[in-house]
Order: sequence, then C-alpha cells, then structure tokens
Amino acid sequence: MQKRKFLSIVSLLVFALLLSAGSALAAENVLKIGVLFPLTGPCATAGQRCVAAVETAAEVINNKHPELDVPLAKQEGILKGMKIQLVVADTQGKPDVAKSEAERLVNQEGVYAIIGSYNSSASKPASAVTERAKKLFMCGCSSSAALTERDFKYFFRLAPTDKTESKEFVEYIQWLNKNQKAGIKTIGLIYENTEFGKHAADEGKAAAKAAGFEVVADVAFNPGATNLNSEVQTLKAKNPDAVFGACLGGDYTLWVRTMKQMNWLPKVALNYCTGYQDPKIAQQLATDGNFFMGGTGYSPEIGAKYMKKVAAVEKIYSKKVGVPFDSDSIQEAVALFILAQAIEKAKTLDVDKVAEVIRTTTFDSPLSLGGKVAFGPGGQNMKATSIITQLHDGKYVPVYPPSYAETKATVPMTPWDKR
Repeated sequence: MQKRKFLSIVSLLVFALLLSAGSALAAENVLKIGVLFPLTGPCATAGQRCVAAVETAAEVINNKHPELDVPLAKQEGILKGMKIQLVVADTQGKPDVAKSEAERLVNQEGVYAIIGSYNSSASKPASAVTERAKKLFMCGCSSSAALTERDFKYFFRLAPTDKTESKEFVEYIQWLNKNQKAGIKTIGLIYENTEFGKHAADEGKAAAKAAGFEVVADVAFNPGATNLNSEVQTLKAKNPDAVFGACLGGDYTLWVRTMKQMNWLPKVALNYCTGYQDPKIAQQLATDGNFFMGGTGYSPEIGAKYMKKVAAVEKIYSKKVGVPFDSDSIQEAVALFILAQAIEKAKTLDVDKVAEVIRTTTFDSPLSLGGKVAFGPGGQNMKATSIITQLHDGKYVPVYPPSYAETKATVPMTPWDKR
C-alpha cells in the first residue's frame, strides 16, 4: 500500500516536472522586444499611439492574417513559430529616464531589441545603452539627423531626418516663389530647447542660408510650456515671411493658438514632425489649424491613394486608439515589421547576422510611402519619403512635390480675421 502511494507521488512529481519543462520550453519560444516611449508627460498621447502601433505589428506577425497583404501576415510568428512578446516602458519624455529604462529593459528584462523612443532626446541615450550591449535599436520616428551620424552598428532609423526635411522646406519655398509669386525672403524659427528642436533649428538655418534666405528670428522655448506669449511676440516683431516650427504635441497647439490671440501669421508656416502631423491635434485645432503645412509620411488621404495595403492593418490599430495612423506611429509599426523580416531572412537570432541583413537588404514595406526600406550609413533609411501637405478642414492635402500635389497651396495663409 505504502509502495503504491510512493509510486503515485513519484509519478505526480515526474508529471509536474514534465509540465514545468514543457512550460519552460514554450516560454523559450518567445522573443522579448522592448517598447520604449513617453507614456506620461507632454508627449504621452503620441507615445501611447506609438506603442499601439508596435502592438498592432506584433499582432499581425504573431498570428495568421490571410486578409492582410503585408510581410509575415500569412504565417504565425517568426523562425517557425516564435512569438514576439512586447515589454513596454515609459521614458516620460526625459533623457535620463530613457537611459535608465533602456538599461532595465536590457539588463533585467533581457530584451532582444528596443523600439523607440519618439523624442530624439530620449532615443539618443537609450540607443547608446543598446549599442554598448550589442542589442538592436529600431527607431521609427525620432528625426534628429545626429542620431545617424554616430557610426553605430546596431541603430536603425526609419523616418526622414530634420536635415532632409529642412532641404525640402527650402526647396518648396523656392518653388512657391517661382510658381506662386509668394515673395518669401525671410525665415524665422521657433523650436523646443531639446536634442530634436535645436538640431532641427540648426538644419533649418543652414538650409535657409545656403539658399540665400535671410534668417531674422531664432526663438527657443522649453517643452511643455504653459505660455508662449513672449516667443510669439518675438516672431511677430521680426515678422518673417516663413516660419519653420519644431513644436511637438501640446506645444504646437499652444503656438498656433497664441498666434491667433496676437492676430499674426507668417505667409507660410512649416512644422517638423508631429504636432502638425497629429490627427488628434488637428481635430482639437479645427479651423484654426487650416493652412499650416509640414512634412507628412502618412495620412488617411495619402494612404487611400498611395498606400492602399495600410487600410486593413489600420483597422486593427484604430480599434486600440480610436484614430488612424499618423506619420509617427506608422513608422513604429514599420520598425517591428523590418526587424521581424530581418530575423526571418537571417534564420537566426544572432544579433550581428541580423544587423548585417538589415544593413544589406531592401525590404518590402507596404506601410511606408514608396513601399521600400533600405538602410545606408549610420543606419538611416535611404528610402524614407515624406511629402508636404497643407491642412484644410482637418484633411492633410498634398501640395508638394508637384507629382503628389492635389491642390494649389493657400499662400499666403488666410489671416485670422478673414477666416
């Protein structure tokens, strides 16, 4: 009797060990990816949407989606069934927090790679952590050109840089002067006092001066400002014909509303990155946002015409956040798709082999304007494309280059008191 009881106990223990081993084996077939964005602070809404975009890409990669015509959607997982597990962390939009959270993700969570981090000032220290650890950092939308001028081996950025956008802005102004007799001669800049803002301003000034424009205003502000009266008053006093803005999130809204309060507008206002690109901010500003312009890599209007395969993926995303993709969030989805494609092509998780695949492959990317991704020196996507749009009643209407233009831009901007 006791012998039978002993054997039963042994059998149960063996079964428990086998079950535990099975669970461990199952857990081993998971690839942990860090997702590092501002989930609190002034850029929280944008950061939350970026996380939702990465979650959308993971959902497509991990499960069979025969209805989607995007890479990896027809299979389940990567490397014959490995699933991606996201580990989300909050930078708060602060460089020091981004660095410490990147260290935690790498050293404690054991992530294979990190996707992030929206703010260039956060992506810079976070990616330095992954570079030292020989981990991949896939940067979707941080635009500071300095990020891809560090000769890093494991850093890759999808979006256009503020250097390329500055050149595009200046080319567009020259085109306006020639084709719409805009008469733009002077340029002012307003920008947040961060890695992103200062670098964008430097690139904007360099591009403007190289093209023969006079820079008459150089105005910096602290992000998360509650008042931009003195900054806008400075712009108004200098009265530049065109303004380049590097204003994110709520700072962009405050800038626009302060200009309205002071009843002043330049002939043209072009903004880098989000703020302008954010569909929620466009909704909040309503008609006050009309006639502002900026570089745009995605909007529902652009997607419907040039990126038709996005729509089905966007349905998954919009259920999470209630709005469509924007130029920033869609780049973060692309970041995970490219990483997964590279791992699948390398047929290994060896970081150096995967990094080499990323460096040497031209990837199909239906979620990118232009449909391709290919990286050059410093890890910059050489296929990164954006077009200049102008807001008309909440819609991002392409106005430049001419091959994309759907309307003639309203230049000069309609004054506040005549709207």
